[in-house]
Amino acid sequence: MHSEAVASRSADQKDSRDSRDSHSSRDSREPRNGPPQLDAVSLAIVEQLQEDGRRPYAAIGKAVGLSEAAVRQRVQKLLDQGVMQIVAVTDPLTVGFRRQAMLGIHVDGDLDPVADALTAMSEVEYLVITAGSFDLLAEIVCEDDDHLLEVINKRIRTLPGVRSTESFVYLKLKKQTYMWGTR
Repeated sequence: MHSEAVASRSADQKDSRDSRDSHSSRDSREPRNGPPQLDAVSLAIVEQLQEDGRRPYAAIGKAVGLSEAAVRQRVQKLLDQGVMQIVAVTDPLTVGFRRQAMLGIHVDGDLDPVADALTAMSEVEYLVITAGSFDLLAEIVCEDDDHLLEVINKRIRTLPGVRSTESFVYLKLKKQTYMWGTR
């Protein structure tokens, strides 16, 4: 599947160099602005973990041509760089969150202070700055309608810079997946 994977020996040596050099110099593949650029082996590791976040490092190593130790180092680096997270994805209804909504937000002025305030709210699970009808889109997960109303009316609409909001209440979750791969 991953015929372009680097041979185990050279990848292991490179990972050892990366771990030694991580504090003294930047990875040459990491651009000055923006996220790090991943090589084919790191992308293959991400794909393996998207299929099964509990897959053993030894099994991942066999699939991508690295040793277990090299996979462990690469996974830790991907986590440290914020490239990925390994989490349990739940259906919010089954764990007591009966109301979800997408909130479109119009902002006057600088978006960053509003985005930072929203990011700090535990009910905001997903936040993006957009180009289009709304300045920000926020996915809100709440216990019930009263909780959602409190979050929108008392905490979000009162933020300095928020001009208006539009709520899209979820009636039923039909698809939730994180298996888009690394294309």
